[in-house]
Amino acid sequence: MKVFKKKGTAYVALFTALVFLFGVFASGCGGGDTQTADEDSIKVGVNFELSGEVATYGTSCKNGIMLAFEEVNEQGGVLGKKIEALVQDNKSQNREARNIAERLISDGVVAILGPAVTGAVQSEEPVATAAKVPILAPAATAPEVTFDEKTNKVKDFVFRVCIIDPDQSQVMANYIYDELGLKNGAIMVDKNNDYSVGLGETFKEFFTAKGGKIVAEEGFISTDTAFKPQLTSIAAKKPDFIYVPAYYNQVGLIVKQARELGIDLPFMGADGWDSPKLVELAGAENLNKCYFTNHYSVEDPSERIQNFIKAYEEKYNATPDAFAALGYDTAYLLVEAIKQAGEADSVKIQQALENIEGFEGVTGKLSYDEKHNPIKEISIIEVVDGKQKLIKKMQPDK
Repeated sequence: MKVFKKKGTAYVALFTALVFLFGVFASGCGGGDTQTADEDSIKVGVNFELSGEVATYGTSCKNGIMLAFEEVNEQGGVLGKKIEALVQDNKSQNREARNIAERLISDGVVAILGPAVTGAVQSEEPVATAAKVPILAPAATAPEVTFDEKTNKVKDFVFRVCIIDPDQSQVMANYIYDELGLKNGAIMVDKNNDYSVGLGETFKEFFTAKGGKIVAEEGFISTDTAFKPQLTSIAAKKPDFIYVPAYYNQVGLIVKQARELGIDLPFMGADGWDSPKLVELAGAENLNKCYFTNHYSVEDPSERIQNFIKAYEEKYNATPDAFAALGYDTAYLLVEAIKQAGEADSVKIQQALENIEGFEGVTGKLSYDEKHNPIKEISIIEVVDGKQKLIKKMQPDK
């Protein structure tokens, strides 16, 4: 009898486990079924780089999102429900970003916010698309995030909140050539980073189309910490400026080592420069005569922007960078889509996002084009003694 009882208990336990696993499998893999939140809250996935190589990007995005959701919940939530953010750290790893997306979908999220960088968003996209769960990417700037050039099709469930790389490289090319009057440039790119390589290629295309010349091109890889050979080679070609579309952790060292070599040329870059770590790595004085394209500026006098900055500083005791602003806008954009959808249903949210028109965010007014790219202005930032100064806002040529 004792043996029989043990076996019976084991069978019951096994049956219970199988039922549980089947339920998880069905909710996570349901053949493209719509994800709908439970009755008490609306679950939203927050999948970001909170540790690892680009942790400042992901942390800032997450902070902006959590501030926005806190504000929304304090005002009663959306559709009478509170937002429940399921926050996960993908450790700046593409594979982990995909794994997290799978877990979040099985947990019943109606949308996933993040990750911050292009490769991680691309890694999770097939999983989210198969489950019909929309992705809102705050800062993934590569065109292929939302559009597949091979098939000439938009990725239906991916939307971005940031400007795209060709637009920011075009705006920087126009600013350098037309406003600064510099005609001969050099380019340094991270050869292992699609973001960096893509920006370098499109910048060269736009700058030379205007009549400018690229007199030197050099590369490095993400793990490099010594850049003096490339800088020495560039200096010998006597360019008017150096364009370095890379991440802050590389840019800071490049600029610092250039100044140590006596290279006093202007450095130009893109939104990957925007991190408080940049000044720590390069030194405030070394960053003088440096410019980059960005999504917004803390110097913008807009009441909407200044209210956001005040709220962010009160919560986190830090000045919000562009990634924090993009995260904040991403959260409010999702809330607006849920309102327009009329219910917390992932497919209806996707349809509402398709029709977003004139959304007012701290990074600008947003409407989507046919490729799920936002149409918005781009800020030109100059670094002066370690502080960011807004020079002007420019629209890309269309």
